Order: sequence, then structure tokens, then C-alpha cells
Amino acid sequence: MRVLILVALALAGFAVVPVLFGEYGIFLGAEILIFILFALAFNLMLGHGGLVSFGHAAYFAIAAYGLAILLTTYSWPLGLAFPAAVLMSTAVAVLVGYFCVRLTAIYFAMLTLAFSQLVWAIAFKADFTGGDEGFVGVAIPAWLTQPVAFYYVTFAVVVLCSAILWVIVHSAFGRILRATRENPQRAEFLGVPVRRVRLVTFVLSGTFTGVAGALFTLLNRAVFVEFAWWTKSAEVLIMSILGGVGSFFGPALGAAALILLDRQITEVTEYWPTVLGIILLVVLFFLPDGLIGLFKKRKPDA
Repeated sequence: MRVLILVALALAGFAVVPVLFGEYGIFLGAEILIFILFALAFNLMLGHGGLVSFGHAAYFAIAAYGLAILLTTYSWPLGLAFPAAVLMSTAVAVLVGYFCVRLTAIYFAMLTLAFSQLVWAIAFKADFTGGDEGFVGVAIPAWLTQPVAFYYVTFAVVVLCSAILWVIVHSAFGRILRATRENPQRAEFLGVPVRRVRLVTFVLSGTFTGVAGALFTLLNRAVFVEFAWWTKSAEVLIMSILGGVGSFFGPALGAAALILLDRQITEVTEYWPTVLGIILLVVLFFLPDGLIGLFKKRKPDA
């Protein structure tokens, strides 16, 4: 109940951001919303499926570049370009996931990293992506250039996608997914197609990550090769751990906290990575459930 109250307050808070803050606050709020979706999509694999991916930035970048190219190079309307860009991430997730789910543990993680670095190399070398200079000057519709309009579109898309992810996690499929996380051998013995379940999870996670990547292109009106670099995958991993991988809303809290801390601390010191390391150590040792654990009712000692 405490977590649901927190979620309701968060939704109300995000809804009034354009009313209370200026253009920078609207931009920051939209960025937080996008990374909340990214973190929730990533945690579908990590927290609920027990699959650690070091290459999720690939699907974020594929949709980001795909939308930029379709809008600018080929002059597609946004209504067609956006879903097409997300489908690019879905298609690549199907291909990569087909090979990755055949491995487990660290081998799975390293294979996701290998595929991600391949995407980064293409983005870095190819002419159609702008290479290391990035794809700048994305042609977005005029009505989306208004900060308030873009913010509420982002808010609506993120809330819708988050609701779909909630339904997936709390459905029969979600329970089967957690069974494959806890004991894949027993689940296989009971007739659960573990590889197929993991592949579907991989594709769903990559698809919603693609939605976040496409929104990020609209926010920045540019795409850079750093979007596909492994540090972007590490960033969303840190968000999930910081917020709490064992909770559906934990990664959302972690995403908001990490972005806000980044903005505040970098204004004071250049040693933000050191501060982040200290924060993670405190969370790992004293808050095993992540920041979301602060809002959960503690059981009294026996």
C-alpha cells in the first residue's frame, strides 16, 4: 500500500511538472520519465527473469537512430516512423535473443555485451548514422517542439508502457518467468519451455527499451554513438540496483534518483563517479531491497 501511494503521488507530481517548473524542469522531467521506462523494461529481464544483460543499450540506440533516420533522411511521418523504429529494436532483439537465451549466467551477459558492441561499431563507422559526430538536427514535427506538448506525450507513452509491463509481470506469464528465475531446471521438468519464455522476455524488454530510445531522440533532437556504448547499459543496471530489482517500481525510483543526483552533484564536484560508488556501497550493504525498501513496511523482530 505504501508503494502504491508513492506511485500515485509520483504520477500526480509528474503531471504538474509543466505547471510548476520552467523549460529546464520540463526537459529534466521528460528525461526522467524516459529513463524510468528504460529501467522498467530492463528490469523485466533482470529482476523478474534473473537475466543480466550488459548490452541493452543496443536496443535503445537502434530505435533512436532508426527514428532519426526515418524522420530526417526519408521524411516519414511520426505516426509511421515511431512504431517502425521500435519494430527495428524488436527485430534485432529477436535475432540476438535467439542466440543469447541458449547460454546462462556470465556467458549470457557477455554475449549480450558482444552484440551491443557490434551495434556500437556500426553506429561509429557508418555514414548513415553520422559516425562519431552523431546524427544531429532530427526533423521532428513542429507541434512536438513545444516543451509542454512533448512532455505530456512522453508522460502518456511512459504511463501506458509501464501499465503494460505491470500487467505482464503480474500475469500468468510473469509467474512462469519468476519460476524460471528461481529454478530453471525444476521449471523445465514441469514442462515450462524455459528458453522460449526467456526469449519472449528478451524481446519484450528490447521492444520497450526501443520505445524509450525513440522518445530520447525526440527529446534531444539528436542521436550520438554514446547511446550504444556499454556504459549506457551499465547506467540502467545501476538504476535498477539502486532502486531495487526485487520490486516492479524499484527501478523507476532508481532512475529518478540517479538522474537527479547526477545533476545536483556534478554542480558541486567533478568526482560524481566516486560519490556514486559510495552511494551504491551504502545501498548494497544497508538497503538490500534498494531505495524502494525504505517505503516498505518492516516486519517486527521476533
